Amino acid sequence: MYRLFDYLPSGNGYKCRLVLKHLQLAYEFIDVDIKSGGSRTPEFLAKNPNGRIPVLEVPGKGYLPESHAIIAFLADGTDLIPEEAFDRGRMWQWMCFEQYNLEPTIGTARFWVSTLGKTRNELGENLIEKKKGGYAALDVLEEGLRGRRYLVAERYTLADIALFAYTHVAHEGGFDLAPYPNIRGWCDRVASQPKWQPITAK
Repeated sequence: MYRLFDYLPSGNGYKCRLVLKHLQLAYEFIDVDIKSGGSRTPEFLAKNPNGRIPVLEVPGKGYLPESHAIIAFLADGTDLIPEEAFDRGRMWQWMCFEQYNLEPTIGTARFWVSTLGKTRNELGENLIEKKKGGYAALDVLEEGLRGRRYLVAERYTLADIALFAYTHVAHEGGFDLAPYPNIRGWCDRVASQPKWQPITAK
C-alpha cells in the first residue's frame, strides 16, 4: 500500500489524493503538521531533504516528493494522461503554469490568510503583490477554459486536477471568483467526477 505524507489543507497534497481516489488506489494518509515543523524533522528530511510535503512512499521503491512528480507516476498509463503527444504537451503546459504562476500566488496568499491567520494589515504589500499575480493567473485560466469543458482534449486529465486544487479554494486567500464564469463552471465539472472528494477528505 502507498503511504502519503501530507498536510490536509495543502493543495499540492490534495492533487495526489484526488489522483489516488480517482484511480481507486489504496493508500495510508500520514499527517505531517507543517505549522509545527513536522516537515523539518530529521525523520522527515530523510524522506525528502527539501523538507516539503507531499511525499509518496512507494513500496519496494522509496520516497517520491513533489506533487506533479507523484501524480504523473500514479497516473502513468491511465485515462488521466492523454495518449496523443500534443495533448500530453498541453497537459504539461498547464501543469507548469500552475506551479510557476498560480500556486505561488493563490496558494501562498491562502496559506498566509487561511492557515497562518495573517491579516491584510500584517501582510501589507506582500499580499497586494500576491493578489495581483493571482488574479493575472486566473485571467489566463479563464481564457484557457473559454469554449472548453476541460483544459485538454475535452476530457478530465491531470491538468484539471493540478489547476483545480488551489483554484477552487482561492476564496480562502481573498480571491473573488465571481467574475470568472468559465472557471466556476469548470470547478463544478471537476467536483462532479465520480470519485471526487473535498480537500478536507484524507
